[in-house]
Amino acid sequence: MAPKHHPTPLSGGDRKALSKELGRARAMTTILAAQSADARAKGEALIRTADKLLCESWNERMWADGGPIDPSPTIDQAVNGTYPWLEIECSRCKTRREVDLATLHHPPTTFVHDLASRLRCSKCSKANRRPPATLLQLAQRARHPDRET
Repeated sequence: MAPKHHPTPLSGGDRKALSKELGRARAMTTILAAQSADARAKGEALIRTADKLLCESWNERMWADGGPIDPSPTIDQAVNGTYPWLEIECSRCKTRREVDLATLHHPPTTFVHDLASRLRCSKCSKANRRPPATLLQLAQRARHPDRET
């Protein structure tokens, strides 16, 4: 957008009034920009809190109902809510492991419960079996170090 052109008034009093108003406008832009930054920071903090509560709620429903619950948080919401790890269990050999959601090659808008059919046990795949994984819960940090790498 092109800057506004203010023609210079002829009289000295009008020139002074215009420069005074331009100074107020410039001061107001810095005030409004600071308020915008504060509101954005508060909004992002509220969204982070909402994502964390959504993950905790989903974990409680998973524990109470015992299965992948729809709707679940998205990968992006889980990572933003400080729950970047997904605990899974192989449905065949019952091996538990944690998956880092931030490193998955899935779109961040993928729901966590949709990952149940996509995640496979790497231990069973070596024996030419590909059983699906069972989702357990979202976690804030890995409980067991990954022994497979």
